[in-house]
Amino acid sequence: MKRSEFLLGGEDINKIKVDQVMEGNVRPCYPTTMWKDIALTLVAGGYGSLPVIDSERNLIGIVSEYDLLRVLNTGKDENEITAQDIMTKKTVTVMEETPIMDVIKLLEDKHLIRVPVVKGKKLVGIVARRDILLCHLKATAKAPSLL
Repeated sequence: MKRSEFLLGGEDINKIKVDQVMEGNVRPCYPTTMWKDIALTLVAGGYGSLPVIDSERNLIGIVSEYDLLRVLNTGKDENEITAQDIMTKKTVTVMEETPIMDVIKLLEDKHLIRVPVVKGKKLVGIVARRDILLCHLKATAKAPSLL
């Protein structure tokens, strides 16, 4: 459950931090996760990307729908492709204490949909554009049916 579900009307979005909005229950994959398993997880979960972590939960990359589609376009056998073959290694991240307004700017500047949240190198959550919009609507009580 997202912490944003506990926000009440009147909260100033300029004071909201990532840890109030992020999804803490993140579905990651591993470097050895196969292309088809990643694709199935993305489709079934309605995700646009999956963080790639090592055995100690350190974030080492991210695989997006775009990365999966690129494989199809190359003609390579997707049954032989793993996350480590296609992941973006230089992953843009934020920390739990990052102000939401900074995240909004980052998402806009980098044309991102979701960004992993880390503590040190450890994956602790993910925050998406939709999470921020929902939080803002709840915080300003502009969506009473969502409260």
